[in-house]
Amino acid sequence: MKLKHIFTAIPVAFSLFVMPCASHMASVQAAAANPVESTGWYWLSSDEKYSNFFDPSSVTTTGSVETAHGKVATEIEAYIKTGYSYGGAQETIESYKLTDVIPNPTQLAYSVALLKVNPQNRTVQYAKEDFYDQQDKVIWSHTDGEEKEINSQAFDEEFYTNIVDSVFGQGEVERSKAKDRWLDLYTSETDGLTTTAIADTTTMRKKGDNLIYWEWDTVKDASGNTLEIKFLKKAVNINQQQGQTEKVVNGSYWSGQTGWQSLENEIDGQYRQIPARTPQFQGFVTLCNYANAHPKWVNRYSIN
Repeated sequence: MKLKHIFTAIPVAFSLFVMPCASHMASVQAAAANPVESTGWYWLSSDEKYSNFFDPSSVTTTGSVETAHGKVATEIEAYIKTGYSYGGAQETIESYKLTDVIPNPTQLAYSVALLKVNPQNRTVQYAKEDFYDQQDKVIWSHTDGEEKEINSQAFDEEFYTNIVDSVFGQGEVERSKAKDRWLDLYTSETDGLTTTAIADTTTMRKKGDNLIYWEWDTVKDASGNTLEIKFLKKAVNINQQQGQTEKVVNGSYWSGQTGWQSLENEIDGQYRQIPARTPQFQGFVTLCNYANAHPKWVNRYSIN
């Protein structure tokens, strides 16, 4: 189960609108009290802990740049809403460290947030977020949340894909739910251990000669037990005339002994050669073939 704003261990064309004014926000808050009957909130999904909605009429482009292929949005804003069950409220309160402010999870009914989205970097920021009780009164608020990147482990992925598709209509929602979302890069066997690497095609995008994406590497023993997992953000130079190089940009590591840990302190940001005739080189070729076969996808939202 994905926790709000926390990593988990399992990979798994609207017109543009003006920015909401105060009266619009009032209608958003009123709609949040009864999203089923509201015409403003669009239901996305529900599980035993969370119910997710966004307001399509609030989607607006607040930043853009002129490119050779026209104006491209670089910042999008939209309102989202999250409804909480007892378990969802409890997780959220713990995640935000709000036990002193909201000691009883039954107090937290839902939250409404203004999201700032950057499609080129796949990031979202909670510019403002209000938490409400059962009587539709604000019990806690915050502004200028940290910018976070959207990948398969982000609670916010569903919000991101729907908001970006509202502007660009490039199929973010469809790709995130596709059966072939994960691209097999390679499988290798050494000393009884099997290593597999798969790439998340939803996160793939070109920047210059680099293909940016998130990769999931798993090591299992001969009995099929998972020993290690690496979840890595990579930049791979797919211009083969410049040599086959890659670097790890971000990531985390799991083992039965350590649990999940950040690799931030171990990443030096240096490009390294991908040796020929290795499983990793096979993965490199697979990435190049995918990028060449899907140029529209990997260059979507490009401002280069």
